[in-house]
Amino acid sequence: MSAPAPLAQPALARPALVRLARRHVALGLWALLLFITLGAALEGLHAFKADAYLNAENEARRLMWRLAHAHGTLLSLLHIVFGMLAGGGYFKGSSLLRLSSGALSAALLLLPCGFFLGGVVLRGGDPGPLVLLVPPGAVCLFAGVLLAALSLDGGRDSDSAQG
Repeated sequence: MSAPAPLAQPALARPALVRLARRHVALGLWALLLFITLGAALEGLHAFKADAYLNAENEARRLMWRLAHAHGTLLSLLHIVFGMLAGGGYFKGSSLLRLSSGALSAALLLLPCGFFLGGVVLRGGDPGPLVLLVPPGAVCLFAGVLLAALSLDGGRDSDSAQG
């Protein structure tokens, strides 16, 4: 017969927290590589004066693709920071942290994809219908950051308590 689990056991055990941290750092780094590549491709379109990118009637496309690049890059960096904070013990292991992780991952997918895909097919100077992925992505980003903030471990360690 096994011993009962301690009552104060955190909802997200330390090995699971380390896995979550590593997953976010890896996701952030790979996504950062993708969005840096997108930025270089956009610079290439500009350098080669690509009509599909630079014509006046494609202004919405340029805006959408630049927004995809910018949001993707910043969200990639957010994932790296989130992973480093999780790995550094700044969060309480909780179900809120798991929800934050999922919401931030959804935001990384929805926001840049919504902007990019909205710029692929234009509708009379307006973005295409897939730009509708952006508002849910923004909600996921807001929720992910809020839940991460609520998951912060407000406890003081022994080093800071002595100061």
